[in-house]
Amino acid sequence: MPRRATAFSLESHAESHTSDSAIADWTTVLVRIPRVPSSDPISHPLITTFGRLSEAHSHLERRLGTAMLKEVGLPHVWFEVLLRLARAEEGQLTMSTLAEQIALTTGGVTRLIDRIQAAGYVERCYCAKDRRIAYAAITDAGHDILTRAAAGHLRQLRDTFAPFSEDDLTTLDHLLDRLRSTT
Repeated sequence: MPRRATAFSLESHAESHTSDSAIADWTTVLVRIPRVPSSDPISHPLITTFGRLSEAHSHLERRLGTAMLKEVGLPHVWFEVLLRLARAEEGQLTMSTLAEQIALTTGGVTRLIDRIQAAGYVERCYCAKDRRIAYAAITDAGHDILTRAAAGHLRQLRDTFAPFSEDDLTTLDHLLDRLRSTT
């Protein structure tokens, strides 16, 4: 009889762990993944770790995004766009750079910018030397709503990460930076 794979989920794991401890668990797992290949790829710790990372991200995205939408009416992906634009030199990025940073196709970022522009939070600018190069630039209204959203977002993040020590957060940041550099 074939073995049935059992999927890990934070929901089933939640009986013995809070969602915050589940996040702490996967950061610990990242450090202790065995380097010896498993004979059963379905049970391999790397697959489990990636699943836990994905679930933790989805859980955080849903919870924090819902709070932001409720508090200021801003979808989280819009917040990410506005944040990246506000932090960029001259408050603007090329559409292709923005697409790369938020992991969308150029077509996807074009449609997203259309919606954010309709709300008055960004505007499109074009390169004077090459009109094929389009930029998204944050407007004053975009900066205003970003500032309001960031205050609530920071409060939510502080609550979420309160159980973690400064060392935990430094380690997490370091691991995520290393992970990002491999992709």
